[in-house]
Amino acid sequence: MRMNVGLNRKMGVVVMALVLAGCAAPTPPASGAAMMALPTQWRGDAVASPVGISADWWRSFGSAELDTLVHQAQAQSLNVAAAVARVQQAGALARIAGAALLPEVGAGLNASRQQRMGGNASVDGRLFGAGLSASYEIDFWGRNRAGQGSALATLQASAFERDTLQLTVTAGVATAWLQAVALRERIAIGERNLQSAARLLALVESRVRAGAATPLELAQQRGLVAGQRRGVEALRQQAGDARSALALLLGQSGGPAIATQTLAALQAPAIGAGLPVELLTRRPDIARAEAQLVAADANLLAARAALLPRLTLTGGIASGADRLRRVFDNPLYSLAAGLAAPVFDAGRLAAGRDLARARREELLANYRAAIFAAFADVEVALNAVAGVAAQSAAQAEELTQAQRALTLAERRYRAGDYSLLTLLDAQRTLYAAQDAAVQLQALGLQASVALYKALGGGWSRPAEAALAANSMTIEGLTP
Repeated sequence: MRMNVGLNRKMGVVVMALVLAGCAAPTPPASGAAMMALPTQWRGDAVASPVGISADWWRSFGSAELDTLVHQAQAQSLNVAAAVARVQQAGALARIAGAALLPEVGAGLNASRQQRMGGNASVDGRLFGAGLSASYEIDFWGRNRAGQGSALATLQASAFERDTLQLTVTAGVATAWLQAVALRERIAIGERNLQSAARLLALVESRVRAGAATPLELAQQRGLVAGQRRGVEALRQQAGDARSALALLLGQSGGPAIATQTLAALQAPAIGAGLPVELLTRRPDIARAEAQLVAADANLLAARAALLPRLTLTGGIASGADRLRRVFDNPLYSLAAGLAAPVFDAGRLAAGRDLARARREELLANYRAAIFAAFADVEVALNAVAGVAAQSAAQAEELTQAQRALTLAERRYRAGDYSLLTLLDAQRTLYAAQDAAVQLQALGLQASVALYKALGGGWSRPAEAALAANSMTIEGLTP
Protein backbone atom coordinates (compact mmCIF):
# COMPACT_ATOMS: atom_id res chain seq x y z
CA MET A 1 0.00 0.00 0.00
CA ARG A 2 2.84 2.39 0.94
CA MET A 3 4.58 1.52 -2.33
CA ASN A 4 1.44 2.53 -4.25
CA VAL A 5 1.25 5.85 -2.36
CA GLY A 6 4.92 6.58 -3.08
CA LEU A 7 4.49 5.67 -6.71
CA ASN A 8 1.46 7.89 -7.00
CA ARG A 9 3.38 10.79 -5.47
CA LYS A 10 6.24 10.33 -7.94
CA MET A 11 3.85 10.16 -10.86
CA GLY A 12 2.14 13.30 -9.59
CA VAL A 13 5.46 15.12 -9.46
CA VAL A 14 6.24 14.09 -13.05
CA VAL A 15 2.83 15.20 -14.30
CA MET A 16 3.10 18.56 -12.50
CA ALA A 17 6.57 19.11 -13.97
CA LEU A 18 5.24 18.45 -17.45
CA VAL A 19 2.32 20.81 -16.97
CA LEU A 20 4.52 23.57 -15.54
CA ALA A 21 6.95 23.12 -18.41
CA GLY A 22 4.04 23.53 -20.80
CA CYS A 23 3.04 26.81 -19.18
CA ALA A 24 5.93 28.47 -21.02
CA ALA A 25 3.91 28.92 -24.20
CA PRO A 26 5.90 29.33 -27.40
CA THR A 27 6.42 32.86 -28.62
CA PRO A 28 6.65 33.97 -32.22
CA PRO A 29 10.19 33.71 -33.58
CA ALA A 30 12.28 36.84 -33.79
CA SER A 31 14.77 37.60 -36.47
CA GLY A 32 18.00 39.47 -35.98
CA ALA A 33 18.17 40.50 -39.63
CA ALA A 34 18.96 44.11 -40.43
CA MET A 35 16.14 46.45 -41.36
CA MET A 36 15.49 46.98 -45.05
CA ALA A 37 15.69 50.59 -46.21
CA LEU A 38 13.28 51.06 -49.11
CA PRO A 39 13.95 53.83 -51.69
CA THR A 40 11.74 56.90 -51.46
CA GLN A 41 11.73 57.62 -55.21
CA TRP A 42 12.75 56.10 -58.51
CA ARG A 43 15.88 57.21 -60.29
CA GLY A 44 13.91 58.72 -63.18
CA ASP A 45 12.36 62.16 -62.60
CA ALA A 46 9.82 61.94 -65.41
CA VAL A 47 7.76 59.18 -63.77
CA ALA A 48 7.22 60.72 -60.34
CA SER A 49 3.47 61.24 -60.81
CA PRO A 50 1.39 58.14 -60.04
CA VAL A 51 -0.82 56.77 -62.79
CA GLY A 52 -3.49 54.19 -62.08
CA ILE A 53 -3.03 50.87 -63.89
CA SER A 54 -6.21 49.00 -64.75
CA ALA A 55 -6.45 45.24 -64.65
CA ASP A 56 -6.93 45.19 -68.45
CA TRP A 57 -3.82 47.29 -69.09
CA TRP A 58 -3.08 45.65 -72.45
CA ARG A 59 -6.06 47.50 -73.97
CA SER A 60 -4.12 50.75 -73.66
CA PHE A 61 -2.16 49.71 -76.77
CA GLY A 62 -5.36 50.06 -78.82
CA SER A 63 -5.35 46.64 -80.50
CA ALA A 64 -8.47 44.47 -80.63
CA GLU A 65 -6.35 41.53 -81.84
CA LEU A 66 -4.11 41.73 -78.77
CA ASP A 67 -7.16 41.92 -76.53
CA THR A 68 -8.55 38.74 -78.12
CA LEU A 69 -5.27 36.87 -77.75
CA VAL A 70 -4.90 37.83 -74.09
CA HIS A 71 -8.38 36.57 -73.27
CA GLN A 72 -7.64 33.34 -75.11
CA ALA A 73 -4.46 32.87 -73.10
CA GLN A 74 -6.21 33.54 -69.80
CA ALA A 75 -8.86 30.95 -70.67
CA GLN A 76 -6.68 28.31 -72.34
CA SER A 77 -3.23 28.53 -70.75
CA LEU A 78 -2.27 25.15 -69.33
CA ASN A 79 0.11 26.77 -66.85
CA VAL A 80 -2.71 28.89 -65.45
CA ALA A 81 -4.95 25.82 -65.29
CA ALA A 82 -2.30 23.98 -63.28
CA ALA A 83 -2.00 26.97 -60.93
CA VAL A 84 -5.76 26.99 -60.38
CA ALA A 85 -5.61 23.29 -59.50
CA ARG A 86 -2.85 24.01 -56.98
CA VAL A 87 -5.08 26.60 -55.31
CA GLN A 88 -7.82 23.98 -55.03
CA GLN A 89 -5.34 21.55 -53.47
CA ALA A 90 -4.24 24.17 -50.94
CA GLY A 91 -7.89 24.84 -50.09
CA ALA A 92 -8.46 21.15 -49.38
CA LEU A 93 -5.35 21.02 -47.18
CA ALA A 94 -6.60 24.07 -45.26
CA ARG A 95 -9.89 22.31 -44.56
CA ILE A 96 -7.99 19.24 -43.39
CA ALA A 97 -5.88 21.37 -41.03
CA GLY A 98 -8.96 23.12 -39.67
CA ALA A 99 -10.61 19.80 -38.83
CA ALA A 100 -8.04 19.23 -36.06
CA LEU A 101 -9.65 22.06 -34.04
CA LEU A 102 -12.96 20.18 -33.78
CA PRO A 103 -13.90 16.92 -32.04
CA GLU A 104 -13.67 13.72 -34.00
CA VAL A 105 -16.77 11.53 -33.74
CA GLY A 106 -17.19 7.99 -35.01
CA ALA A 107 -19.99 5.44 -35.00
CA GLY A 108 -20.05 1.72 -35.58
CA LEU A 109 -22.41 -1.23 -35.91
CA ASN A 110 -21.40 -4.87 -35.82
CA ALA A 111 -22.97 -8.29 -35.93
CA SER A 112 -21.30 -11.65 -35.29
CA ARG A 113 -22.08 -15.32 -34.92
CA GLN A 114 -19.96 -17.90 -33.18
CA GLN A 115 -20.18 -21.69 -32.82
CA ARG A 116 -17.74 -24.25 -31.53
CA MET A 117 -16.50 -26.69 -34.13
CA GLY A 118 -17.57 -29.60 -31.98
CA GLY A 119 -21.16 -28.41 -31.98
CA ASN A 120 -21.31 -27.39 -28.28
CA ALA A 121 -24.56 -25.42 -28.12
CA SER A 122 -23.48 -23.47 -25.02
CA VAL A 123 -21.32 -21.18 -27.11
CA ASP A 124 -23.61 -20.91 -30.10
CA GLY A 125 -25.33 -17.62 -30.80
CA ARG A 126 -25.43 -14.24 -32.42
CA LEU A 127 -24.21 -10.94 -31.04
CA PHE A 128 -25.20 -7.44 -32.21
CA GLY A 129 -23.43 -4.30 -31.09
CA ALA A 130 -23.47 -0.53 -31.64
CA GLY A 131 -21.13 2.19 -30.46
CA LEU A 132 -20.44 5.90 -30.65
CA SER A 133 -17.03 7.38 -29.82
CA ALA A 134 -15.60 10.89 -29.69
CA SER A 135 -12.16 12.37 -29.06
CA TYR A 136 -10.91 15.91 -28.73
CA GLU A 137 -7.46 17.34 -28.17
CA ILE A 138 -7.44 20.51 -26.08
CA ASP A 139 -5.18 22.87 -27.98
CA PHE A 140 -3.43 24.43 -24.97
CA TRP A 141 -0.30 25.52 -26.79
CA GLY A 142 -1.86 26.43 -30.14
CA ARG A 143 -0.32 23.62 -32.16
CA ASN A 144 -3.49 22.89 -34.09
CA ARG A 145 -4.32 26.57 -34.48
CA ALA A 146 -0.84 27.17 -35.84
CA GLY A 147 -1.30 24.29 -38.27
CA GLN A 148 -4.52 25.81 -39.52
CA GLY A 149 -2.87 29.23 -39.81
CA SER A 150 -0.05 27.72 -41.83
CA ALA A 151 -2.50 26.01 -44.18
CA LEU A 152 -4.50 29.21 -44.67
CA ALA A 153 -1.34 31.20 -45.40
CA THR A 154 -0.26 28.50 -47.86
CA LEU A 155 -3.67 28.80 -49.53
CA GLN A 156 -3.13 32.53 -49.91
CA ALA A 157 0.36 31.94 -51.28
CA SER A 158 -1.10 29.56 -53.89
CA ALA A 159 -3.68 32.16 -54.91
CA PHE A 160 -0.97 34.80 -55.23
CA GLU A 161 1.15 32.40 -57.28
CA ARG A 162 -1.80 31.91 -59.62
CA ASP A 163 -2.18 35.69 -59.98
CA THR A 164 1.56 36.02 -60.65
CA LEU A 165 1.37 33.37 -63.35
CA GLN A 166 -1.65 35.03 -64.96
CA LEU A 167 0.23 38.32 -65.10
CA THR A 168 3.29 36.57 -66.53
CA VAL A 169 1.23 34.85 -69.22
CA THR A 170 -0.56 38.08 -70.14
CA ALA A 171 2.70 40.02 -70.43
CA GLY A 172 4.25 37.13 -72.36
CA VAL A 173 1.40 37.15 -74.88
CA ALA A 174 1.70 40.91 -75.37
CA THR A 175 5.49 40.71 -75.79
CA ALA A 176 5.34 37.77 -78.21
CA TRP A 177 2.57 39.40 -80.24
CA LEU A 178 4.51 42.66 -80.54
CA GLN A 179 7.54 40.66 -81.63
CA ALA A 180 5.50 38.79 -84.26
CA VAL A 181 4.01 42.02 -85.65
CA ALA A 182 7.42 43.71 -85.70
CA LEU A 183 8.93 40.80 -87.61
CA ARG A 184 6.10 40.90 -90.13
CA GLU A 185 6.77 44.60 -90.68
CA ARG A 186 10.53 44.03 -90.92
CA ILE A 187 9.90 41.32 -93.53
CA ALA A 188 7.82 43.78 -95.54
CA ILE A 189 10.62 46.36 -95.32
CA GLY A 190 13.16 43.76 -96.38
CA GLU A 191 11.02 42.74 -99.36
CA ARG A 192 10.64 46.37 -100.47
CA ASN A 193 14.36 46.91 -100.22
CA LEU A 194 14.95 43.66 -102.06
CA GLN A 195 12.73 44.92 -104.90
CA SER A 196 14.62 48.22 -104.92
CA ALA A 197 17.95 46.39 -105.02
CA ALA A 198 16.67 44.20 -107.85
CA ARG A 199 15.58 47.30 -109.76
CA LEU A 200 19.01 48.83 -109.33
CA LEU A 201 20.56 45.54 -110.37
CA ALA A 202 18.66 45.78 -113.64
CA LEU A 203 20.04 49.31 -114.03
CA VAL A 204 23.60 48.11 -113.42
CA GLU A 205 23.18 45.24 -115.90
CA SER A 206 22.01 47.66 -118.57
CA ARG A 207 24.98 49.94 -117.85
CA VAL A 208 27.35 46.97 -118.10
CA ARG A 209 25.90 46.04 -121.48
CA ALA A 210 26.37 49.64 -122.57
CA GLY A 211 29.94 49.63 -121.32
CA ALA A 212 29.22 52.32 -118.70
CA ALA A 213 29.74 49.99 -115.72
CA THR A 214 32.26 47.31 -114.86
CA PRO A 215 31.72 43.61 -114.06
CA LEU A 216 32.93 44.41 -110.53
CA GLU A 217 30.03 46.79 -110.00
CA LEU A 218 27.64 44.13 -111.31
CA ALA A 219 29.04 41.53 -108.90
CA GLN A 220 28.74 43.96 -106.02
CA GLN A 221 25.09 44.70 -106.73
CA ARG A 222 24.28 41.03 -107.20
CA GLY A 223 25.93 40.32 -103.85
CA LEU A 224 23.81 43.01 -102.21
CA VAL A 225 20.63 41.49 -103.64
CA ALA A 226 21.61 38.03 -102.37
CA GLY A 227 22.44 39.40 -98.93
CA GLN A 228 19.08 41.14 -98.66
CA ARG A 229 17.30 37.97 -99.78
CA ARG A 230 19.16 36.04 -97.05
CA GLY A 231 18.14 38.65 -94.46
CA VAL A 232 14.47 38.35 -95.43
CA GLU A 233 14.57 34.57 -95.09
CA ALA A 234 16.19 34.89 -91.65
CA LEU A 235 13.38 37.22 -90.58
CA ARG A 236 10.79 34.72 -91.83
CA GLN A 237 12.40 32.06 -89.67
CA GLN A 238 12.26 34.34 -86.62
CA ALA A 239 8.62 35.13 -87.37
CA GLY A 240 7.79 31.42 -87.35
CA ASP A 241 9.53 31.02 -84.00
CA ALA A 242 7.59 33.98 -82.59
CA ARG A 243 4.27 32.45 -83.66
CA SER A 244 5.26 29.15 -82.04
CA ALA A 245 6.10 30.93 -78.77
CA LEU A 246 2.75 32.71 -78.90
CA ALA A 247 0.95 29.42 -79.54
CA LEU A 248 2.59 27.91 -76.47
CA LEU A 249 1.32 30.75 -74.29
CA LEU A 250 -2.15 30.34 -75.78
CA GLY A 251 -2.21 26.61 -75.13
CA GLN A 252 -2.50 25.81 -78.84
CA SER A 253 -0.68 23.37 -81.08
CA GLY A 254 -0.30 25.77 -83.99
CA GLY A 255 0.63 29.42 -84.21
CA PRO A 256 -2.27 31.88 -84.46
CA ALA A 257 -2.83 33.95 -87.58
CA ILE A 258 -1.58 37.50 -87.05
CA ALA A 259 -3.69 40.08 -88.87
CA THR A 260 -1.93 43.26 -87.73
CA GLN A 261 0.51 44.41 -90.39
CA THR A 262 2.39 47.22 -88.66
CA LEU A 263 3.15 48.68 -85.24
CA ALA A 264 2.46 52.23 -86.44
CA ALA A 265 -1.22 52.08 -85.42
CA LEU A 266 -0.46 51.08 -81.84
CA GLN A 267 -0.52 53.60 -79.05
CA ALA A 268 2.47 54.04 -76.76
CA PRO A 269 0.92 54.36 -73.27
CA ALA A 270 2.24 56.82 -70.72
CA ILE A 271 2.85 55.01 -67.43
CA GLY A 272 3.79 56.52 -64.08
CA ALA A 273 5.46 54.34 -61.47
CA GLY A 274 4.15 56.13 -58.38
CA LEU A 275 6.05 55.74 -55.11
CA PRO A 276 8.41 52.79 -54.60
CA VAL A 277 6.77 51.80 -51.28
CA GLU A 278 3.47 51.26 -53.10
CA LEU A 279 5.09 48.40 -54.99
CA LEU A 280 4.79 46.21 -51.88
CA THR A 281 1.02 46.04 -52.34
CA ARG A 282 1.02 45.95 -56.15
CA ARG A 283 2.97 42.80 -56.86
CA PRO A 284 1.42 39.34 -56.36
CA ASP A 285 4.87 37.70 -56.18
CA ILE A 286 5.76 39.84 -53.15
CA ALA A 287 2.43 38.92 -51.55
CA ARG A 288 3.20 35.25 -52.25
CA ALA A 289 6.60 35.48 -50.56
CA GLU A 290 4.96 37.23 -47.59
CA ALA A 291 2.29 34.53 -47.27
CA GLN A 292 4.93 31.81 -47.39
CA LEU A 293 6.79 33.56 -44.58
CA VAL A 294 3.62 33.73 -42.49
CA ALA A 295 3.10 30.00 -43.07
CA ALA A 296 6.68 29.35 -41.95
CA ASP A 297 6.06 31.37 -38.75
CA ALA A 298 3.02 29.21 -38.01
CA ASN A 299 4.95 26.02 -38.73
CA LEU A 300 7.62 27.06 -36.26
CA LEU A 301 5.00 27.67 -33.57
CA ALA A 302 3.49 24.25 -34.26
CA ALA A 303 6.92 22.60 -34.08
CA ARG A 304 7.59 24.25 -30.72
CA ALA A 305 4.19 23.26 -29.38
CA ALA A 306 4.87 19.65 -30.38
CA LEU A 307 7.53 19.54 -27.66
CA LEU A 308 4.90 20.17 -24.96
CA PRO A 309 2.32 17.84 -23.33
CA ARG A 310 -0.99 17.06 -25.01
CA LEU A 311 -4.31 16.65 -23.25
CA THR A 312 -6.88 14.51 -25.02
CA LEU A 313 -10.48 13.89 -23.96
CA THR A 314 -12.28 10.76 -25.13
CA GLY A 315 -15.75 9.42 -24.60
CA GLY A 316 -17.93 6.67 -25.91
CA ILE A 317 -21.24 4.84 -25.70
CA ALA A 318 -21.46 1.13 -26.52
CA SER A 319 -24.15 -1.50 -26.26
CA GLY A 320 -24.66 -5.12 -27.29
CA ALA A 321 -27.22 -7.92 -27.17
CA ASP A 322 -28.07 -11.22 -28.76
CA ARG A 323 -31.16 -9.74 -30.38
CA LEU A 324 -31.10 -6.81 -32.75
CA ARG A 325 -34.13 -5.15 -31.13
CA ARG A 326 -32.42 -5.25 -27.72
CA VAL A 327 -29.11 -3.69 -28.80
CA PHE A 328 -29.84 -0.36 -27.09
CA ASP A 329 -31.44 -1.75 -23.91
CA ASN A 330 -28.37 -1.54 -21.65
CA PRO A 331 -25.82 0.92 -23.07
CA LEU A 332 -22.52 1.62 -21.37
CA TYR A 333 -20.67 4.91 -21.48
CA SER A 334 -17.05 5.82 -20.84
CA LEU A 335 -15.20 9.10 -20.29
CA ALA A 336 -11.44 9.51 -20.14
CA ALA A 337 -8.77 12.15 -20.17
CA GLY A 338 -5.20 11.46 -21.18
CA LEU A 339 -2.09 13.57 -20.77
CA ALA A 340 0.85 12.59 -22.97
CA ALA A 341 4.22 14.22 -23.27
CA PRO A 342 7.35 13.31 -25.21
CA VAL A 343 10.07 11.92 -22.97
CA PHE A 344 12.63 10.48 -25.38
CA ASP A 345 12.43 10.56 -29.15
CA ALA A 346 16.14 10.72 -30.00
CA GLY A 347 15.82 14.44 -30.78
CA ARG A 348 13.21 14.03 -33.53
CA LEU A 349 10.86 16.79 -32.30
CA ALA A 350 13.73 19.16 -31.52
CA ALA A 351 15.11 18.56 -34.99
CA GLY A 352 11.68 19.33 -36.42
CA ARG A 353 11.68 22.62 -34.54
CA ASP A 354 15.17 23.47 -35.85
CA LEU A 355 14.08 22.54 -39.36
CA ALA A 356 11.07 24.86 -39.12
CA ARG A 357 13.27 27.67 -37.81
CA ALA A 358 15.77 27.27 -40.66
CA ARG A 359 12.96 27.12 -43.19
CA ARG A 360 11.56 30.34 -41.77
CA GLU A 361 14.92 32.08 -42.12
CA GLU A 362 15.15 30.90 -45.73
CA LEU A 363 11.71 32.28 -46.55
CA LEU A 364 12.51 35.57 -44.83
CA ALA A 365 15.54 35.91 -47.11
CA ASN A 366 13.35 34.98 -50.11
CA TYR A 367 10.79 37.61 -49.12
CA ARG A 368 13.41 40.34 -49.00
CA ALA A 369 14.94 39.09 -52.24
CA ALA A 370 11.50 39.31 -53.90
CA ILE A 371 11.23 42.95 -52.84
CA PHE A 372 14.68 43.82 -54.18
CA ALA A 373 13.92 41.95 -57.42
CA ALA A 374 10.66 43.89 -57.82
CA PHE A 375 12.44 47.23 -57.42
CA ALA A 376 15.09 46.13 -59.91
CA ASP A 377 12.38 45.10 -62.41
CA VAL A 378 10.81 48.55 -62.24
CA GLU A 379 14.14 50.36 -62.54
CA VAL A 380 15.15 48.25 -65.56
CA ALA A 381 11.77 48.81 -67.24
CA LEU A 382 11.87 52.57 -66.60
CA ASN A 383 15.40 52.72 -67.95
CA ALA A 384 14.33 50.80 -71.06
CA VAL A 385 11.35 53.10 -71.69
CA ALA A 386 13.49 56.23 -71.36
CA GLY A 387 16.42 54.79 -73.29
CA VAL A 388 14.37 53.57 -76.25
CA ALA A 389 12.53 56.91 -76.42
CA ALA A 390 15.84 58.76 -76.62
CA GLN A 391 17.15 56.39 -79.29
CA SER A 392 13.96 56.69 -81.34
CA ALA A 393 14.21 60.48 -81.40
CA ALA A 394 17.74 60.27 -82.82
CA GLN A 395 16.89 57.43 -85.16
CA ALA A 396 14.03 59.38 -86.76
CA GLU A 397 16.54 61.92 -88.04
CA GLU A 398 18.84 59.09 -89.16
CA LEU A 399 16.02 57.57 -91.22
CA THR A 400 15.14 60.89 -92.83
CA GLN A 401 18.71 61.51 -93.91
CA ALA A 402 19.15 57.95 -95.16
CA GLN A 403 16.11 58.27 -97.42
CA ARG A 404 17.42 61.58 -98.78
CA ALA A 405 20.90 60.14 -99.29
CA LEU A 406 19.60 57.19 -101.34
CA THR A 407 17.49 59.46 -103.56
CA LEU A 408 20.47 61.69 -104.27
CA ALA A 409 22.87 58.78 -104.80
CA GLU A 410 20.56 57.03 -107.27
CA ARG A 411 20.00 60.26 -109.18
CA ARG A 412 23.71 61.01 -109.42
CA TYR A 413 24.54 57.41 -110.33
CA ARG A 414 22.12 57.55 -113.24
CA ALA A 415 23.85 60.72 -114.31
CA GLY A 416 27.23 59.03 -114.02
CA ASP A 417 28.55 61.35 -111.29
CA TYR A 418 28.80 58.79 -108.45
CA SER A 419 30.27 55.32 -108.39
CA LEU A 420 28.21 52.24 -107.61
CA LEU A 421 29.97 51.97 -104.25
CA THR A 422 28.29 55.16 -103.08
CA LEU A 423 24.90 53.88 -104.22
CA LEU A 424 25.42 50.53 -102.50
CA ASP A 425 26.34 52.25 -99.26
CA ALA A 426 23.23 54.43 -99.44
CA GLN A 427 21.05 51.34 -99.99
CA ARG A 428 22.53 49.54 -96.99
CA THR A 429 22.18 52.63 -94.79
CA LEU A 430 18.51 53.14 -95.66
CA TYR A 431 17.62 49.49 -95.16
CA ALA A 432 19.38 49.44 -91.80
CA ALA A 433 17.65 52.66 -90.73
CA GLN A 434 14.19 51.39 -91.70
CA ASP A 435 14.78 48.08 -89.94
CA ALA A 436 16.13 49.83 -86.82
CA ALA A 437 13.07 52.10 -86.73
CA VAL A 438 10.74 49.11 -86.48
CA GLN A 439 12.95 47.37 -83.94
CA LEU A 440 13.07 50.47 -81.73
CA GLN A 441 9.31 50.88 -81.93
CA ALA A 442 8.87 47.24 -80.92
CA LEU A 443 11.38 47.62 -78.08
CA GLY A 444 9.57 50.69 -76.82
CA LEU A 445 6.22 48.95 -76.76
CA GLN A 446 7.75 45.86 -75.16
CA ALA A 447 9.38 48.08 -72.53
CA SER A 448 5.92 49.43 -71.71
CA VAL A 449 4.68 45.85 -71.31
CA ALA A 450 7.62 45.11 -69.01
CA LEU A 451 6.83 48.22 -66.96
CA TYR A 452 3.18 47.22 -66.65
CA LYS A 453 4.30 43.80 -65.44
CA ALA A 454 6.92 45.21 -63.06
CA LEU A 455 4.31 47.48 -61.49
CA GLY A 456 1.97 44.55 -60.91
CA GLY A 457 -0.32 44.92 -63.92
CA GLY A 458 -3.10 46.57 -61.90
CA TRP A 459 -3.17 43.74 -59.35
CA SER A 460 -4.38 44.49 -55.83
CA ARG A 461 -4.50 42.30 -52.77
CA PRO A 462 -8.03 40.98 -52.02
CA ALA A 463 -9.48 42.32 -48.79
CA GLU A 464 -9.97 38.84 -47.35
CA ALA A 465 -6.30 38.06 -47.95
CA ALA A 466 -4.94 40.77 -45.65
CA LEU A 467 -2.15 39.04 -43.81
CA ALA A 468 -1.92 41.85 -41.27
CA ALA A 469 -4.76 40.22 -39.38
CA ASN A 470 -2.48 37.28 -38.70
CA SER A 471 -0.65 37.32 -35.39
CA MET A 472 2.66 36.76 -37.18
CA THR A 473 4.64 39.85 -38.14
CA ILE A 474 7.13 40.46 -40.89
CA GLU A 475 10.15 42.26 -39.48
CA GLY A 476 12.75 44.35 -41.19
CA LEU A 477 10.71 46.66 -43.46
CA THR A 478 10.77 50.42 -43.10
CA PRO A 479 9.74 52.84 -45.83
